[in-house]
Amino acid sequence: MCTNNLDTTNATRERAVSGTPDGQGRAPGATLPTITERDAMPSVLPVAEDSGAPRTAPGAPSVLGTPPAPGAPPGAGHPTGHTTGPAAGHTAGPATGHTAGPTTGPAPGDYRAAFNVARLAMAVVDREGRVLDANPALGALLGTDPALLITRSAADLADLREDPRTWREYRDVLGGRAARLRRTRRLRRADGHALWAEITVEPAPDSCGLLLSMADISDQRDLQGRLRHLQMHDPVTRLPNRSLFFERMTRALEAATYDHGGTGRIGLCYLDLDGFKAVNDTLGHRVGDRLLGAVAQRLTDCAAPDGHLVARLGGDEFALLVRNSTGTEQLCDLARTVLAALQEPFDVGGQRLSVSASIGVVERPAAGTHTTWLMQAADTTLYWAKEDGKARWTLFDPERNAHRMTRQALSSTLRPAVERDEFVLDYQPLVGLGDGVVRGVEALVRWDHPQFGRLSPNRFIPLAEENGAIVPLGRWVLRTACRQARAWQLTEPPHPLVVSVNVAVRQVWDSDLVADVGAILAETGLPPHLLQLELTESAVMGSTGRPLQALQALSDMGVAIAIDDFGTGYSNLAYLSRLPVSTLKLDGSFVQGFRAEEHPNPADETIVEALVQLAHRLGLTVTAECVESAEQAERLRRIGCDTGQGWFYSRPVPPDRIQAMINCPAPG
Repeated sequence: MCTNNLDTTNATRERAVSGTPDGQGRAPGATLPTITERDAMPSVLPVAEDSGAPRTAPGAPSVLGTPPAPGAPPGAGHPTGHTTGPAAGHTAGPATGHTAGPTTGPAPGDYRAAFNVARLAMAVVDREGRVLDANPALGALLGTDPALLITRSAADLADLREDPRTWREYRDVLGGRAARLRRTRRLRRADGHALWAEITVEPAPDSCGLLLSMADISDQRDLQGRLRHLQMHDPVTRLPNRSLFFERMTRALEAATYDHGGTGRIGLCYLDLDGFKAVNDTLGHRVGDRLLGAVAQRLTDCAAPDGHLVARLGGDEFALLVRNSTGTEQLCDLARTVLAALQEPFDVGGQRLSVSASIGVVERPAAGTHTTWLMQAADTTLYWAKEDGKARWTLFDPERNAHRMTRQALSSTLRPAVERDEFVLDYQPLVGLGDGVVRGVEALVRWDHPQFGRLSPNRFIPLAEENGAIVPLGRWVLRTACRQARAWQLTEPPHPLVVSVNVAVRQVWDSDLVADVGAILAETGLPPHLLQLELTESAVMGSTGRPLQALQALSDMGVAIAIDDFGTGYSNLAYLSRLPVSTLKLDGSFVQGFRAEEHPNPADETIVEALVQLAHRLGLTVTAECVESAEQAERLRRIGCDTGQGWFYSRPVPPDRIQAMINCPAPG
């Protein structure tokens, strides 16, 4: 059976009372328990109700004790029937030297007094959730008379019904299935003012009731709010920072996915100021910060009519988040508005400054969209806007992005592909225009990609030059081509073929090309005069320092040097006589004008003839690329071109096909 009292069966304890403090410092007449007695006391003790305590509900039991009815015998108010006065057979008087009888512990009235004067707002609640008693602190906290709280629902007072999870856990505590509930809730006082309170509900030991306590934490919440604001906002522009922006974007995606009343879409404008670094470098960071603040204000003005979120993500990068967007046109209109607003000059500290911005625009359904993907797409689109010329906005293009992703995938796997032998060489013959004899071959690398199939050089060579993979790849191409040329030389000694290998300028800078060529020639046994290295015109013309020294060393070694795509690049003819070059390869754009089915362009033939004559006077041979017809071959032969290369003779083929061409003159 549940009782609301102390166990009063403890043996009576005698205390000697005198007129002076005892050895433990007790005042005369004091009846403080000993240490052993205090340790034996329960943590929550019932107390009798005094005249100043709030009334409990009629007939309701209280863990704090019930006052005796009129005319009841002494002690009737205590749950056990014990009296609150002196024990039977003993006298109790004021602390004036009178003797005091044994006691069962502190009087219940002491706990009632503690309940009433406690600064912590508390209420006693029965197992049905009704308030049995409330202390004045609770009334003061809620701005009402504590007597008016009696019989009220504790769940309503503490706002425990709104959250289903909280309500379920609260019911578990009432039913004895959980030990404690602790929640932070926003409550409203009787006067309408709001406050934050930490609510605790837990059973009172040795009783059938529960204790509800409320601690006002409004000041703490206010401090936390101010600290969070500082943490989540940019100090320069006062805009939300990256952390808060990602938090809001995550919420917007979740809300758009499950909110059936919205459009279910989301949009993002991601912008970067063009040339902002120059402002910091020339005018100082103080002016730069003031300019950022002015830009933030204009962006806020652009977003304010529709309530879009504006944030500074760092540096000179800003973002505008459009929740429940209506389509790409809305985002494009917003981007146009932002560009127009930023094109107006800024007055910063008496200085008139003009800036522009590049904007990446993304708009898509929220379902299936993640914050990481959305930011990656926006960042990619911003890069496109800058790449396309800056001071513009660019809309996300899935096809263009797929190409970029493929490009990235190829770039990241280039070096491992060299180690896995995924590359092969095809060879295209270089044919004498006068006799149709195969004089040499150009080695052309192909990538047998396990996912994308066979890739031509224009798909991966630029990537290899960007990330440095061209050095190991170029070394592999050079070794493989020299080994194959040596095999042809041993098979057909009367008809040795010159093998021509393309070399990127980065191979000259990032590796010791001269040492690599020397080592490979020694390893394969190929004579140096059967190797020709092709460099583009822009890489060769104007070469100084290390590139020029490398070319000269290769030429001294006996290796031939050819200028590829001649006539489309730098074309500083003054350098032509100073470089160790043996061959010019005319770009195919000159040969296209030689087609018989089209009206010939006399200028093309005049230019080619002049270039051929110039090369011959300098002791150089000339090779025409992209020869596709007999008419082109004949006209090139007539103006003095030495060799031709193109589909008219052969497409690039595997090495075994070249073997058959060595002894058979090509068409001409």
